[in-house]
Amino acid sequence: MYFDDFEVGYRFETGSKSLSEDEIIAFARTYDPQPFHVDRDAAAASIYGGLIASGFHTLTIAFELILGADVWNEASMGSPGLDEIRWKKPVRPGDTLRVTGEVTEVQPSQSRPDRGRVIFRYDILNQHDELVAYYYAIQLLKRR
Repeated sequence: MYFDDFEVGYRFETGSKSLSEDEIIAFARTYDPQPFHVDRDAAAASIYGGLIASGFHTLTIAFELILGADVWNEASMGSPGLDEIRWKKPVRPGDTLRVTGEVTEVQPSQSRPDRGRVIFRYDILNQHDELVAYYYAIQLLKRR
């Protein structure tokens, strides 16, 4: 889809992906080596009561799922940023994540008629349909 195809309220849903304990630890060792992400014993003694995925891991899984849905990929010109990232519930080994996206704003560019900005709210849900995280993404999209 291109910029012109989106309107406020448009919704889509991605496929899903499960996270293994090994995957959670491997990601965290490289990018977020806090004890509750990489050490089972330390995680068990933490406020989380067990190993949890890095919030950044959760976001990268969400982005992978969003790209896999192939809604705006062909028209993408990148993104100037994300807003209001919130981690609401820990993601644990064995959790299965999926994403719902909803258009909250559509703005044609005033200075470049070949593009526009679409703002999506992405909700990241686990296998119990619990909200584990959400964020807003500003997506620059080509016009038809």
